[in-house]
Amino acid sequence: MDLPRADEALLRDLFDRHAAALLRYLLPLTDGDRGRAEDLVQETLLRAWRHPEVLARRGPIRPWLYTVARNLAVDAHRARSARPREVSDAALVTMPDPTADLDRTVLGWAIAEVLAALRPEHRQVLIETYFRAHTVAEAAAILKIPPGTVKSRTYYALRAFRLLCEERGLLP
Repeated sequence: MDLPRADEALLRDLFDRHAAALLRYLLPLTDGDRGRAEDLVQETLLRAWRHPEVLARRGPIRPWLYTVARNLAVDAHRARSARPREVSDAALVTMPDPTADLDRTVLGWAIAEVLAALRPEHRQVLIETYFRAHTVAEAAAILKIPPGTVKSRTYYALRAFRLLCEERGLLP
């Protein structure tokens, strides 16, 4: 973009006189982000250059520049707040795999179906010894059967459980 020499001189003079003060004013409004503050300074001075009537009027121009700069900073903040925060690729890598939870849930349903297919006495023994982690003696007391019966039922229940899992393709 070719600027006439007079416009270029005007813009350079505007920058030289006001850029440092505008930058100091905008830094706190941009949470100390110097790059954003510099962008806002440029946009403020560009708007002043686009409105020659402001430059031609009598009196100080700096209050007008501060008002424009503040409005630009507020607009930029609102624009950033309105859209979702951007996430880096590194954050996406650390996200859990949603299919892992689904696989675990489906496996849980399949195991529940296998347990339901067992004979009631085998199901009770497996629930007490494996799922509730009771010892043989504790399971015997809960089920009101001898410990030897808990051991033999557990053995046969596990065999039946494995067979049903193989039939359903849950085991290789």
